[in-house]
Amino acid sequence: MTNPTLIEVTRGPLVESFHTGSLAIVSATSGVLLALGDIRRPVYPRSAIKALQALPLIESGAADHFGYGDAQIALACASHTGTARHTEVAEAMLKAANLDATDLGCGAHAPLGAKAAKDLWRSGSEPTQLHNNCSGKHAGMLATARHLGIPVEGYWRADHPMQQGVLAILNEVSGLSLGPDVMGFDGCSLPNWAMPLETMAAVFAKLVSGNGVGKAHAAAFQRLMRACWAEPEMVAGRGRADSVVMANLPGRVFMKTGAEGVYCGGFPELGVGFALKIDDGATRASAGTVMTLIEHVFPEAKGLMRRNILKSWRGLEVGKIRTAPALQDALAGLRLR
Repeated sequence: MTNPTLIEVTRGPLVESFHTGSLAIVSATSGVLLALGDIRRPVYPRSAIKALQALPLIESGAADHFGYGDAQIALACASHTGTARHTEVAEAMLKAANLDATDLGCGAHAPLGAKAAKDLWRSGSEPTQLHNNCSGKHAGMLATARHLGIPVEGYWRADHPMQQGVLAILNEVSGLSLGPDVMGFDGCSLPNWAMPLETMAAVFAKLVSGNGVGKAHAAAFQRLMRACWAEPEMVAGRGRADSVVMANLPGRVFMKTGAEGVYCGGFPELGVGFALKIDDGATRASAGTVMTLIEHVFPEAKGLMRRNILKSWRGLEVGKIRTAPALQDALAGLRLR
């Protein structure tokens, strides 16, 4: 199956570039509502499922044991920009469990946020593992391992009880039997299992609504979402789509980006989940697609994120990043209310 063009990039009067992809929208009670492109090809969800990976933090009692509040829980679901507050909260999470940054297995990279990266460079300091956008997820996993009394060493390895516990949850909520044949590794070294977009959207539909999952998973996911709505800037950062949308539509939209053009989320009031993948992995296209969806479902979201205008170095408008006809037409027929 050839996936349709979802996002176009214009320059002058012509389409200069375009991004193909697929989108699945699924109801927890009614099944697939929209299938655009190939929604059955296995796709690595990457960081879009960090909230699922954080379920053991809540369900094990580790978050309560270590006194984690909304900021800490939201950071466990985050792909953050490495600001001082992000790193301070991650460090505090570790300290509460009698751990420190050397226990992290995510590796170090410069902050994803331009200002945070510039501030760090100006200070003359080198980035640490705390600046890794996944440090909150890893801190949460370390705290869970500590609370459960299992080894913290090697917690990031696929055969470690921590990751096997995450795999068990993924198998349970997806109804799949995920194995080595679909296992890859994230940039932060954690295992990641590929699933069809249709399945990923169904998983989020169940979790955001609480329909079709056990009470423990439903309650834990509700707590994770509430934390992200209470502390949206911990999930990404100032001006980032995840943070901006959840700050303005708390209780109505949960969304999380993943590397290589993936996005997942759901609409709790509607019992609907979504998952999308851009074929070439472009973030500008995944962000454009998810915002087109959000604005279709919630017209009041229009204007929350600046629509992409391409400008020259002199500030002249030279092109646009816009929704392609295939996506416009598909959403025009979508009714969720």
